Amino acid sequence: MTIARLFHQFGSPPHFYRLAGRMLPWFATACVACLAAGLYGGLVLAPPDYQQGESYRIIFIHVPSAWMSLFVYMVMAACGAIVLIWRMKLAEVVAQASAPIGASFTFMALVTGSLWGKPMWGTYWVWDARLTSELILLFLYLGVIGLQSAYEDRRTGARAAAVLALVGVVNIPIIHYSVEWWNTLHQGPTVTKLDKPSIHLSMLVPLLLMAVAFKLYYATLLLMRARSDLLERERNAAWVRDEVAAR
Repeated sequence: MTIARLFHQFGSPPHFYRLAGRMLPWFATACVACLAAGLYGGLVLAPPDYQQGESYRIIFIHVPSAWMSLFVYMVMAACGAIVLIWRMKLAEVVAQASAPIGASFTFMALVTGSLWGKPMWGTYWVWDARLTSELILLFLYLGVIGLQSAYEDRRTGARAAAVLALVGVVNIPIIHYSVEWWNTLHQGPTVTKLDKPSIHLSMLVPLLLMAVAFKLYYATLLLMRARSDLLERERNAAWVRDEVAAR
């Protein structure tokens, strides 16, 4: 099967709807397993940090949330490019389903970072380069959500949101490299260092498990929201009537 045919087949709403239905239980089950293992490893098995004590454990929520805020935005921007170039309806659906999830991850990263910052920095918020650029990311998510619902024609709203999503991509490397480009209060990279992570294995493994759990959680929510949106968009299509009749 050629790549073009696979691309066309994946973009087919009925094919995606049925495939997503088969994948949902697997993603959900794997998410629960990774989340349970990550939380137990991070909150019970991992030792206290020699400098931060027990307060460092918030990283098992904060760091995966921050990673996902960037990852989901890149997915949304990639879908935006597909919308503008090929006008694929499924890309519109994925982008629309991703935006609220990504905004939630970004909000969680900001809140947990503020809670961690109070005992470490003595304040909940500073206009640090990393924090400020992450806040801008939240505003970008909210702008995309607003544009998606601002137009009566969904496809027009999807194209307007796609343009904003692509423009906002410039903020992603700023967030990622801000702690290296500027002198900031935010902690520098520990897991993604090229030589070796500056974090003990007993802390690294639960952190990576939580990162996988958050990605699986995103995939589960994305498939659920996309399936629901597809049914609404295609409610007059024959394949939707067949699916409803089959139930």
